[in-house]
Amino acid sequence: MENDVWPNGMPSVGQTAERSRSVSARDIELFTEISGDRNPIHYDEAAAKRTAFGGVVVQGGVTTAILNAVVAEDLPGPGTVFLQVNWKFKAPVRPGDTITGRVVIKNVRDDKPITELSTEVIRDDGTVVIEGDAVCYTMPLTG
Repeated sequence: MENDVWPNGMPSVGQTAERSRSVSARDIELFTEISGDRNPIHYDEAAAKRTAFGGVVVQGGVTTAILNAVVAEDLPGPGTVFLQVNWKFKAPVRPGDTITGRVVIKNVRDDKPITELSTEVIRDDGTVVIEGDAVCYTMPLTG
């Protein structure tokens, strides 16, 4: 594959990357501004306590965003977009949690800059909150 597509070299099967960040109540507010998601489980502690979650949880889009960052910044890297994702939401994330998004290269096509990834997001207590896979396309950023 051309160097303008893979400036850091073509990814290889088994290669991994991860990033971590703390999630805050401000993240909920910012995501609400973008999405319009005003579900009470994200804001109303009393209402959220009456649910199976037992308290306020951040939107799934906030949690999956860490995977966007890993894919676009680290592996496969700049110029990469998701073509397809298949994610299972397994546990809640709450304001104050630190999450780690991790990707593992499962397959790299020889004919096109397309990669298949295993993906997961893990809470700081070791709980896997999201798991699944994704297919990505990486385009050259040079003119």
